[in-house]
This record gives sequence, C-alpha cells and structure tokens, in this order.
Amino acid sequence: MSLRYQPSLDGLRAVALGGVLLAHGLPAVLPGGFLGVDLFFVLSGYLITSLLLDEYDSQGRLRLGEFWRRRARRLLPALALVVAFVVLAGPRLLPGQDPAPLRPDAVAALTYWANWRMIYRGGDYFTQTAAASPLQHTWSLAIEEQFYLLWPLLLMLAGRLPHPRRWIGAGALAGAAASAVAAAVLYDPAAPDRVYFGTDTRASALLIGAALAAAPPGLRGRRWAAAIGAAVLAAAALGVHGDTAALYRGGFVLIALAAAAVVAAPARVLGVAPLRWIGRVSYGGYLWHWPLFAILDAERTGLAGPPLFAVRVGATLAAAAASFHLVEQPVRRRRPLPAIATAAAAIALLAAVPAEKPQTAAVVPPVPATPAAAPVAAPAVATPPVRRAGRRPGPPRVTVIGDSVSWTLGAYWPGAAEFTLSNQGVQGCGIAVLPDVRYGGALHANYPYCATWESRWGGSVAADDPDVVVILLDRWELMDRRLGDRWTHVGEADYDAYLTGQLDRALDLAAAHGARVALLSAPYTHREERPDGGLWPEDEPARVDAWNRLLARAAADHPSRPVVLDLNRVLCPAGAFAWTVGGVRVRSDGLHLTPDGVRQVVAPWLAPQLARLATI
Repeated sequence: MSLRYQPSLDGLRAVALGGVLLAHGLPAVLPGGFLGVDLFFVLSGYLITSLLLDEYDSQGRLRLGEFWRRRARRLLPALALVVAFVVLAGPRLLPGQDPAPLRPDAVAALTYWANWRMIYRGGDYFTQTAAASPLQHTWSLAIEEQFYLLWPLLLMLAGRLPHPRRWIGAGALAGAAASAVAAAVLYDPAAPDRVYFGTDTRASALLIGAALAAAPPGLRGRRWAAAIGAAVLAAAALGVHGDTAALYRGGFVLIALAAAAVVAAPARVLGVAPLRWIGRVSYGGYLWHWPLFAILDAERTGLAGPPLFAVRVGATLAAAAASFHLVEQPVRRRRPLPAIATAAAAIALLAAVPAEKPQTAAVVPPVPATPAAAPVAAPAVATPPVRRAGRRPGPPRVTVIGDSVSWTLGAYWPGAAEFTLSNQGVQGCGIAVLPDVRYGGALHANYPYCATWESRWGGSVAADDPDVVVILLDRWELMDRRLGDRWTHVGEADYDAYLTGQLDRALDLAAAHGARVALLSAPYTHREERPDGGLWPEDEPARVDAWNRLLARAAADHPSRPVVLDLNRVLCPAGAFAWTVGGVRVRSDGLHLTPDGVRQVVAPWLAPQLARLATI
C-alpha cells in the first residue's frame, strides 16, 4: 500500500512540538509535554519504515545510498545553521554559558551522537551543575539519525525472508521490548540521564512506529483505539514529570503504543491549516526553540510567564519559517545556492553580534550605606590580633574553605606578599548535609563525600595551621531540603536552627588552633532561570539575605568572635545580582567567580583585610 500524504500527520507534528514548547516554557501548565519527543519518534519510525517498504514493494530493492542522501538533504542544512548560530553567537548572547564545551557539543550534534555526548558530558562538578547546553536538545535528532542509519540495513536483510513484513513487525516489537527492559534495568533515580538519552533505552518509540508501518492494513485506522491513545497521551502530558520513575519502568512503551494508536487513525481536525503549517516547519521549530528560549530570558526581555512564552514561541516560529523556506526547501529541491547565500548572510550577521563588555580593570566600589535588606556586618577587625602560641615561623597563612564558590576564590587568588593562601574549598559540598535536596527544581542527592565535611575541615585546618580561616558558603545552604517529613529552607525556624548548629560546628573547627575566622557573606546569584522566566528558590535574594543574617547572628554568638566581611556588597554593589562590576566580568555562570573577578575586584578589597587579621 503506497504511503500518501496525510494532512493530519502534520497536525500531529504540531501537537508534538507544542507539547515540547510548553514543557520547556511553561512546565506548570503541561509538565509532561516533553513526551512530544516520543510522538515525534513514533511518527518517524512509522513514516520512514513505510517509505522504505513502499520502495521495496515497487522496486524489489532498497537504494540505501539515495535514502541516506535524502535524509542528509532534509536534516543537515537546518541543523548546521542552528549549530553555527550557537557556536558564533552563544558565548555573546548567553552570559552564563561556559563556552568551552560548545565546540565538542557542536561536533556531536553534527555527527549525530549528541545523545551519548550528553550522557557523558558531566565530567566534573562545574559541568554537572551547569546550565544545560544550548545544543542539548539535539540528543533526540541523534537517536533518529542512528535509527535511519541502522534500520534500513535490517529491512534489507528482512526483505530476503518469506513474508518480510511479518518479520519486520515482529522484529520491531521484539526490539521495543528489549529496549524497555534495558531502560528498566539501567534506570537509576539519582542519575536518569543514561536511560533518558540512551539510544538503546529510547529506541522503543521508533520501533513501535516501525511495527505499525509493517502491520496489516486491517489493524490500522481504529478510531476507538486512537481515542484511547489520545486520552492516555493527554493524561501523561498533564501528570508526569521527567523524574517519574514509572516512565522508565515501562511507561515510555505505554506512551509509544498510545502514540501509535493516534498515528494509525489521526483525527481529521488535526489537518486544519494552522496546525498543518506548524507541522511542516516543526523540524526547524524544534531545532530553534531551545537556544532561543535560553537567549530570550526574563533578564533580557523583562518578561515572565505567559508573555515571555508568547515572545519565545513567536521567535521560534519565525526562525523555523525562515529556515524552512530559505534553507531547507531549496536544498531539498536541489537548489543549494539560495540556501548557501542565506546561511552565509546569517552567519555573517551572527559573527557581528556585539560581544560583551571588555573585561577592563575595575575600581572596587566603596561600600554603600547598609540597605534595609542587607545583613548588618561586623567590624572588619573585631579585636586586635595577637601572636598565637606555638605559631610556626614564616609569613602569615590564610586558608580558604567552603564550597565550589570558595574554591574559585582560592583557585584564582593572585597571591599577596603579606601572606600565603591555601585553597581548601570542596566542589559540591557545604555544611548542610540533610540527604534530600532540590536543585534547579529537581531532586538532587548530596555528593557522597559531603557527609565527611567535618573531618575534612578539621584535617585541613590542622595541616595548614593558618592564621586566618576564610569561610565562604554560597549554595547548598540555600536550597530546599527535607527536614523530618517536610521540605524547608533557610529563613524558616526549624531549618535555621539546624543550620546554626552546623555553622557553630564549622566555626569551632576553623578556630580550633587559634586562627582568626572571617565569614564572607553570600552574594546574590543568578544560576539559571526557571523555564517560565522566574528564579529558582536558591537564587531568590530573600534566601541570600536570610542566610547572611544567620551568618551575622552566628558570628556575634560564637566565642571565637569571627568577623563578617560583606562580599555581597562588593559583587552586587547596586543591591541586586550583577554579571560585571566596574566593567569586569565577576561571575562565570551566575554563581562561581571568574579569574578576573577574583584578581581585579575581590582580591583588592579582601587582601588588605586578611593581611590585617593575619598581622602579628
């Protein structure tokens, strides 16, 4: 049976794209909208297998070289343009994005192994906790291309068997079952990326679509089955989340079967002109939405919620339409010159996007009068320092201790003639170690080594024997954590009592050998916006203020009389988060300090105060 154009299938593409856009822009409205990717998978498996079977039925063979060339002409031009956009404009337009991984991400996207790149991309703490790559969404395209490469070879082999459609259908269903088993076996709630991005664990939807194409015509077109499938998809889109364990334990197969039922008998209403048009440009829409959503953020647009979503969707559809008519279609029709000219003009325009402000030398601003929301800082030196009994000879010693933010402070410290500095910051760990954490809206576990923070702090102070210990804690104490049977956070009485106990223990360890202790206030952060443009709870200024007030109280009550130095005023002189201070980029990703920020802004302010504390 020849595959004819069905307008309703374009409408289904529009529905799938809409689900993905809502999941990435307004997840509270449609948290499971990301399952639109599975609908795309089923459609791709169905259509590609149908085309290949039609070719085999009519010609008795498969021209694989021509098939792969058609796929390349259809998919590569638009992908190459998006990759060029991200590589050239991303570092300029995404101020919190680390540019170092972009090139390998780009190579992975263009060679269609991005899904495996995303699985193994998190090689260190900063990558694991960074904002998602602007090319992360190409993981699904990689899985589809891997399918397009291998599946025709299997079809060619099946064509030599009697009743090839039966073998193809049975083989596809067996492969889908094996994929589901692999997903259930490999699923780890603490690290779901292996299953979510894996070709072997996500192939079930493509294979179920392929089985549908090989099924006898009498098994297709059942309206009642399509209605049940649509209901299952709607319920899942409204009710599941990316961390729903049931998805990885057979749920993705159920979603794929429901999608196949809809694909087999799509409702005619899906063929209306607006949906049909969106479906035709849906490939470009999917490609462009992820980087454009990241660029058109609340900070840049001043919008949030539905208005921000509307701007993002409008920009996405405009880019998709331009890509479709100016790049994709000319290449498909073997008229590459207009597409090449368009792409060249676009790349030249991207290259001309103004860069960020140059990182020139800065003058550290004077500390302004204390605003109402800011914590009250203790004097720079509470009491005159005295010689410690048993102090080792040599220049004064300073130890920096805390989490990954303190690590960047110590790692980028320029050195000072007045003292030596030892960096004992630990990436991924503060002093709050309650096991259940929410980070960026998702469940997160403590890193295994965090539970031993007391022995590490005590060992570091004993080994360094410092004159001054600098403590900077700026993340893990600000997140939602489960205390008893409820979620809580800094600023609530029970959790403040827990944090105060942990902080008292930290101060005991820091001052155990007679060192002076300097507590640095936590600066405001802007790690990554919520999909709707709001801030995640750990980035809310009120949380930072609550933590800084707790620091001031703990310093006032502790026998060692630590001093509080207001780093927040230095890095956020206007009382709000800032990327730059005096023209110097001070944050690399909205949280961690930059080398220039430490050397040109923080050190000139902090070094004299530490030298005074360490002076004999």
